[in-house]
Amino acid sequence: MSIKKFDTKALDLILEKMIETVGISKDEVFRIGEQCRKEHLTLTDELKDVKVLVMKAIDEGDRLEVQTRFARKRLSEVSMHFKDHTEDEVRDAYEKAHRLQMNYSMNQQMEKQLRDRRDDIERRLVGLNETIERAEHLISQITVVMNYLMSDLKLMGEMLEDAKLKQDFGLKIIEAQEEERKRLSREIHDGPAQMMANVMMRSDLVERVYKERGGDEALKEIRDLKKMVRSALYEVRRIIYDLRPMALDDLGLVPTLRKYLQTTEEYHKTIKINFTNLKEEKRLPAKYEVALFRLIQESVQNALKHAEASEIKVGLEIDPSKVVVVIKDDGKGFDIQEKKKNSFGIMGMRERVELLEGQLSIDSKAGKGTIVIIQVPINLK
Repeated sequence: MSIKKFDTKALDLILEKMIETVGISKDEVFRIGEQCRKEHLTLTDELKDVKVLVMKAIDEGDRLEVQTRFARKRLSEVSMHFKDHTEDEVRDAYEKAHRLQMNYSMNQQMEKQLRDRRDDIERRLVGLNETIERAEHLISQITVVMNYLMSDLKLMGEMLEDAKLKQDFGLKIIEAQEEERKRLSREIHDGPAQMMANVMMRSDLVERVYKERGGDEALKEIRDLKKMVRSALYEVRRIIYDLRPMALDDLGLVPTLRKYLQTTEEYHKTIKINFTNLKEEKRLPAKYEVALFRLIQESVQNALKHAEASEIKVGLEIDPSKVVVVIKDDGKGFDIQEKKKNSFGIMGMRERVELLEGQLSIDSKAGKGTIVIIQVPINLK
């Protein structure tokens, strides 16, 4: 199975392009909104003028209607008494009535045009208001999208980087398992297996010495043989202990931890290890005891290998609802923000704590030592 590496820089470029495109769209929507606002202001001013003209047209129409009615009445009277009026009076009455009628008709047509214009402007203003509201809503949505792109999605690169790191961590575990198998194979071959081969050879030698030199010399060889068997047994027990301390199953976490730290201190003669159990010794479910032992073992080993500490303090507190472990050293410390290449120890600890639904916090500064705090929820009620 091939594992493809994801180029986080390519993702950043894609995100930048998306942000640029969304930004352009936001500017375009903003320009549309501004144009609509300008047009809205222009139409609002025009609507005011049109309404004034409509009112004038109505007033003028009312005046012309009254004048036209009187002019028609005058024309009707002149027509009925045609003989009593001169030709000029008849023509003047007719022309005046005709002129007022034309003016009234033109006024009615003008009023209708103004009313139509007023109604059209009002409809357009309603549409513009809707467009402006939509533009504002769209701009707010685009702003949210841009903020999301520029903040949360920016973390995608880090998330993918973390996923890549976890993938590397998984591969590292496989490699570590293979290395551990090789190491165990070498240790068994060079240690117990070699010693047992020597035991077989020395047992043959004991038999020859007994025959050739007598019982006293044979007893000497048997004593040496016992030492060799005892060393082989010690090596076998050490290898088994490294794989999984059997005392965990028999005695529990606290005694096993105390013995492990004591043995580690004896082996590393230049460092002092203090262990404090703040509450009474309680047995935990097997998975918790194994996980907590490995977490403490990893923290202590990190302090031994990397911190150059002279003292390590391990504190354990088992409550009915939680277990708290504190591992503190006076070593050289490190910058917790700095990501070291191929450094999977802390990641492995975090993974193990997360499986227990607990919390892991590490506080360290260069030259100030390191404090590791592990909190794991349990239920012993």
